[in-house]
Amino acid sequence: MKFKIPKYLRPETQAWIRDVSKRNNFESHDFKLLEMSGETWDTWQKAREELEANGGLTFKDRFGQIRPHPALGVLRDSKIVFARLLRELGLDYEEPEDPRPPRLY
Repeated sequence: MKFKIPKYLRPETQAWIRDVSKRNNFESHDFKLLEMSGETWDTWQKAREELEANGGLTFKDRFGQIRPHPALGVLRDSKIVFARLLRELGLDYEEPEDPRPPRLY
């Protein structure tokens, strides 16, 4: 099935989607999940860039109190969603090389 990679995604994300779609036999609904994975990855990267550009994990509010940077929540949420999308697509599973036999009771 032909899948059009969205142009708004970063070039490296587009390349990742292209590679993953070539290696897997996806159905049409899987491509939507793959697109969402790319969007989530880009959001994760933008949050990281925001943290780096603005001095790290915390900032001082108008009262001088140290607060967590709002991009931390975006970063955390993006990581969780990305991992779940990979699992949903079946991209996170690898067969163990030498599976252990079940434990005897």
